[in-house]
Amino acid sequence: MAAAPSKPSAPPPSVASGVRLEVVGSGLVEPVGMAIIPRDARKRLFIVEKGGRVRVLVDGKPSPNAFLDLSARVSRGSEQGLLGLAFHPKAAENRRLFVNYTDRKGDTHVVELRVNARSPDRVDVTTEREILFVDQPYANHNGGHLAFGPDGKLYVGLGDGGSGGDPKGNAQNRASLLGKMLRIDVDVRAPRPEIIQVGLRNPWRYAFDRKTGDLYIADVGQELYEEINFLPARRIAGHNFGWNTLEGFHCYRDPACKKEGMTLPVLEYGHAEGCSITGGHVYRGKALPVLDGHYFYADYCTALLRSVKIQEGSVVESWDWKPVLDPKGHLSRPTSFGEDENGELYILSQDGLLFMLKPVTSPQ
Repeated sequence: MAAAPSKPSAPPPSVASGVRLEVVGSGLVEPVGMAIIPRDARKRLFIVEKGGRVRVLVDGKPSPNAFLDLSARVSRGSEQGLLGLAFHPKAAENRRLFVNYTDRKGDTHVVELRVNARSPDRVDVTTEREILFVDQPYANHNGGHLAFGPDGKLYVGLGDGGSGGDPKGNAQNRASLLGKMLRIDVDVRAPRPEIIQVGLRNPWRYAFDRKTGDLYIADVGQELYEEINFLPARRIAGHNFGWNTLEGFHCYRDPACKKEGMTLPVLEYGHAEGCSITGGHVYRGKALPVLDGHYFYADYCTALLRSVKIQEGSVVESWDWKPVLDPKGHLSRPTSFGEDENGELYILSQDGLLFMLKPVTSPQ
């Protein structure tokens, strides 16, 4: 796979002039994720708050009553908390959802719950079933995202367990679940995690292209490089992304390291531009057809906002949207992206705002 140009270009004026970034939600408390119920008749947006609550967005504001409240059981460290939410592909019928959180000891839990049958804006906590437990040796690099793939299975991305430099060698240790992408069939009686990818440091948001099934993984770097990994739908499993032998395209510690057998990223950028990548989605909405096929990502530290288009495993377009969409820096500390039922794109900021990409309308 070829690397993207080191410096993305400005989007063409004919494209940039038709796109704007608008605040569509506020009053959130440390939001770190957004999810939807597929084919939800009410088209609700569910916002994950790091402190342990999931809220439904109503007229741009979080619901006064939490859809789910796990605040009494989650840890509150800087990279801990309620970190992921995914609804079952058939949740509109079976009411099933899955959350990823760190408990008061800092360990990871993935649990299944069901929406209350009589109160569809509340979760029935008595339905809880633990799907996965992972002991965390340190307080950082928990990963935390959850996503269902086109195969109907749940994908769980775990960081290397924390500290710095993966001191326990978890990411390359196939006996450890840390530093891995896991796949779980949650529809069987006794779900078990399957390791399908190794060599991740801290995957902070990954997404399947809803049109092609391709998988994009944003992996937070150590000291020098942030990276995006791209996997075509035909071969999702069987990859080694190289950490902690590699950081991005580069040898991490040993300058003579061997890259054979490693899946290199499709894109990297250095820490002069950012320090913690936030992965997004491939735009497949209808409101902005000029963006079709562009994968959007950001950086938590510098709030850069960019997109890339990938064809046959190589970046063919790389655009810098920050000067165009957010010249005054209203988007700060982007923590996550989301997409609604129609494929329209949202961005969450830790300061409690929800942004949305929208078309520029002509003056009346």
